[in-house]
Amino acid sequence: MILGYTSWAGAAGRGRVHAEDRLTLELIGSPRVPRLLVCNPFRSLPVKALRAAAGAAAEPFPASPVRGLHEPLRLRRSDPTGIAAIERGCARYERSIRRAAGRLGLERPAVIVTHPLIAGFGGFDWAGPVTYYANDDLTAFPPLAPWRPAFEESFARMRAAGRRAVALTPKSLASVGPGGPAAIVPCGIEPEEWTRAVAAPRWFLDLPGPRLLYVGTLDERIDVAAVRALAAARPDSSIVLVGPGGESGPLAALGSLANVHPRPPVGREELIGLVRAADAGLIPHVRDEQTEAMSPLKLYEYLAAGLPVAATDLPGTSSVSPGRVALAAGAGDFAAAATAALARGRAGEAARLEFLAANSWSRRFEDLLDLALSSNPSFALPSTSSGGL
Repeated sequence: MILGYTSWAGAAGRGRVHAEDRLTLELIGSPRVPRLLVCNPFRSLPVKALRAAAGAAAEPFPASPVRGLHEPLRLRRSDPTGIAAIERGCARYERSIRRAAGRLGLERPAVIVTHPLIAGFGGFDWAGPVTYYANDDLTAFPPLAPWRPAFEESFARMRAAGRRAVALTPKSLASVGPGGPAAIVPCGIEPEEWTRAVAAPRWFLDLPGPRLLYVGTLDERIDVAAVRALAAARPDSSIVLVGPGGESGPLAALGSLANVHPRPPVGREELIGLVRAADAGLIPHVRDEQTEAMSPLKLYEYLAAGLPVAATDLPGTSSVSPGRVALAAGAGDFAAAATAALARGRAGEAARLEFLAANSWSRRFEDLLDLALSSNPSFALPSTSSGGL
């Protein structure tokens, strides 16, 4: 399992909630995986030394004779952008993980890669089937724009090699254009998180209701016009936006609207408590390349808590539990979608538990492993159903 842009320790810092984090945990515990090597992306040796000197403690990997973590190091912090330099870096990285795989007793192992450059520039003639796990359409992610030409070249090499691919949405799969077996496997949830009682923080409960909640990065994907229109149309509501970026991101343009409450990111337990105590979940996203390729984890978490949802009509939202998600064509329709969501109310407990069972990460990853571990999978597995609600 080759991680992309976050290491094993980095995933712990964000609560292991992203798709590749959950997949790594699934592989560690899976009886279908007799031996497993988890590989960090290259990390900078000077940065690692500074963090160690500062006393930063990393969550230990559950190592065993058949489970190992490989932590390759280099001097530079970021990947090069030039094709020749990328080829050299990927070759060095691949030699490193090949040696680590040998030490763990792996012979012709299946490889799952979440790093878009290693997936195409890696040779892997020593390994078994190679599957690229595309979390999102990284070609549309603004911070990675300098690498876009390299991503396109990597995807072309993947197609030429007939490599397998799994993506969260049809759009992110189409950006890869795989030449081998492929599947769409959306985001999922961990049912255990949503079946235990978790208290919401007092500051949230003290806000006047109904409480409308957005959780996630408060960056350019937020449709500020939709939030402004919702605040004006629903002065009785408390609109709470929780996540990093609220101080300097697009939300700064909202000014100081009395019923809009940006909040800093919170820990996993507090986030679950917030979602479970809200009256509706919000996904007021702009429509662009990035959001059209997303399978929003927050959507599944809102539904796991039984919330009705108001969301911009995007591919990753429109097909998930349509009876529970009120869609808005644009900013001008978002307030009406939020009102419609509130009118639907909470899901019944039986329907909520059915949704949890149908959309668990474990169920999602059975499809992924069917493709990644099979010696001769069908060209396109059916996408995982969103089930329930």
